[in-house]
Amino acid sequence: MIDIYSAIAAISFLAGLVQGLTGFGSALVAMPLFLLFLDARTAVPLSILNGLIITIYLCLQLKRHLDWRKIFPMLLGCLPGIIAGVYFLKRADNTWIKILLGILLVSYASFSLKFKPRAIKMPSFGPYAAGFATGVIGSAFSAGGPPVIIYTMLAGWSKDSIKATLSGLFLLAGILIAGAHWFSGLTNGLVLQYLAVSAIPVISGVWLGSRIYSRTTTESYIRIILFLLIGMGVLMIASAMGFHV
Repeated sequence: MIDIYSAIAAISFLAGLVQGLTGFGSALVAMPLFLLFLDARTAVPLSILNGLIITIYLCLQLKRHLDWRKIFPMLLGCLPGIIAGVYFLKRADNTWIKILLGILLVSYASFSLKFKPRAIKMPSFGPYAAGFATGVIGSAFSAGGPPVIIYTMLAGWSKDSIKATLSGLFLLAGILIAGAHWFSGLTNGLVLQYLAVSAIPVISGVWLGSRIYSRTTTESYIRIILFLLIGMGVLMIASAMGFHV
């Protein structure tokens, strides 16, 4: 039997490695694996706190590329999106929505890998719309990253700008979510105990991922993101159809 502390440390390292490389994806890696050892009420706040460690690290590392004028419109769009997502979750049959979103992600990423679409001039409402969609999908399906990821890619930014913008947005959103977990009692002594075990591995992972990232070209970085989007889409479809990692 695998020791739970060793498992948490290994999963946290892998989650940090992925997000250190791409700027997102730690929860995509961590949550299915945490749920093999932890209940959801422990796994979710632990994943959020690990995500905060990662995004703080990345924001400090990429502070020269942080442009809060790019981040705040997305955050402003995200807040009403969270409310709409909760409302939607209570009333909609989210099985088919998850399947359609998964198909959309796989199709978009596969198309982009094959044809390499050019950057487009984004409308002024673009970041607000991307943030709103992120809030809706994040609160309804726990997979809110794709809209802002796709937006930053279509905008044609450099890889440092993309990664810094994603890190800044996810840091602010993570602080809000972690605060909600704390005040609701979800972040308890057991979660903090597991956080103490996972902190050093997650920092080690994000450090290694960042070292690999520094050696990648923008083209290679975009390809890595697209493959991860395909993975997110496949996992979304699988979870909607009742399959579990």
